[in-house]
Amino acid sequence: MTAITPVTRSRHAAMRWRGNQSYAFAADRAVIPLVAAELAGAALAFPIAFIAQGEGFVPAAVLGLESNRNLFVAGDGRWLGGYVPAALRGYPFVLGRTEDGRQLLCADEASGLVSDGPEGQRFFEDDGTLSEPVRRVLDFLTKVEQNRAATAAACAALRTKNLIEPWTITLKTGQGERKIEGLFRASEAALNALDDEAFLSVRKSGALPLAYAQLLSMQQLRVLGELAAARAQRHQPPQPGQDLDLSWLEGDGIKFDFGKLH
Repeated sequence: MTAITPVTRSRHAAMRWRGNQSYAFAADRAVIPLVAAELAGAALAFPIAFIAQGEGFVPAAVLGLESNRNLFVAGDGRWLGGYVPAALRGYPFVLGRTEDGRQLLCADEASGLVSDGPEGQRFFEDDGTLSEPVRRVLDFLTKVEQNRAATAAACAALRTKNLIEPWTITLKTGQGERKIEGLFRASEAALNALDDEAFLSVRKSGALPLAYAQLLSMQQLRVLGELAAARAQRHQPPQPGQDLDLSWLEGDGIKFDFGKLH
């Protein structure tokens, strides 16, 4: 449960906050939006997919095989991956928007990281200005939000050229096959079929790095499978014939050949 509240002098001048030491707040978030600037790092840590948002698409980290379970958050709140999505790093702060579209710094007062003191960082200095630590967080969140616009434009270019296609992942379990739907991926075949003029147009839009990062990240499906298997073993010892079959994740390196994942 969250309690997102705008940061104001009248409310927070005497309050304190602590930096996040646990990612338990994201334990039920299996899909988290990303921005273009972080895709190079994210692609080495977990699968990336495109998800529908309004009439367009946005890139997102795929962090679980069930809609409400983030496999990268350990039971004690530790992050298990090599990269943390930018959307999580500013917590307990988030950027909100007013009705007229202005950005507004907010804090989650239900995070356990905001208190009446005396421990932690101040929100405001004695002169009423934001404290240096809060200004650093605000600067980070602002840069992420600015990159979101460029990300949306790049995704729009991919969509316009029909370079995004449905991506259904099939899981093999002891109980049979289960499909994960609602995800999309870059179409390698459509990329390869672009003529020179269309390819140049997509390149100029800045969309090619998004497409290639998403395709390369698909090899990280193995990481999801391994985390799911490890969690299943911790919570319930596997029974004969009920193991999670990870054979669909096997591969011998990076290839633009993802037919086995259909």
